[in-house]
Amino acid sequence: MFEPVKIAPSILSADFMHLGRDIELIERAGAGYVHVDVMDGHFVPNLTMGVPVVKQLKKATDLPLDVHLMISNPLEQLPWFLDAGADSVTVHAEALDADGLARAIAAIHAAGASAAVSLKPRTAAGALAPVIGDVDMVLVMSVEPGFSGQSYIEGSDAKVARIAEMARAVGAAPLIQVDGGMGVKTAPLVAAAGADVLVCGNAVFAAEDPAAALAAVQAAADEARVAALDSVKEA
Repeated sequence: MFEPVKIAPSILSADFMHLGRDIELIERAGAGYVHVDVMDGHFVPNLTMGVPVVKQLKKATDLPLDVHLMISNPLEQLPWFLDAGADSVTVHAEALDADGLARAIAAIHAAGASAAVSLKPRTAAGALAPVIGDVDMVLVMSVEPGFSGQSYIEGSDAKVARIAEMARAVGAAPLIQVDGGMGVKTAPLVAAAGADVLVCGNAVFAAEDPAAALAAVQAAADEARVAALDSVKEA
């Protein structure tokens, strides 16, 4: 069954002097989520935003807040972001062992939020094996996390396909999200492989017409998704 791809604009690329305006813009454009990149300067080489921003965003939009924790101590800070109003929280497989991932997922679910696990580009899909049946979403990084505006790493679509295969094998169906270098040329690659949610930063906020840019990425992804589904039916 066809489900349209959802776009999750990353506010890391928005204009922080006019953040309310930019949030309203992506709402009107049909965004599925507001993607919030939280970086601590340790797990990744950048320092971005934290709990106060999430609290203010919760007041400013009805879109789900998709909070991506690129931090070294997610178990300690999870309660902060859940209390602040995160609707979905992503932790990194590289920051926790299997027991820690299970604890993080349980804590997120206990708070009534959706739980996701992210993989850096060099982390194999197999790292998800212990939790693939428990997560609501998997985030595939198609750039090295830390900075916006990077180019898509070729072959990331193969990881998306592998994760989709792993999920089917255990009877699970988590959303698959891709973050990094997403645009009209790269979105079709991952959408055809099984991606459901695309994080777009500069492709939306740096465009002359952000709403049109968002629509163009979604249309390109949906076209590829339909073609992939049709090819499966014909096989």
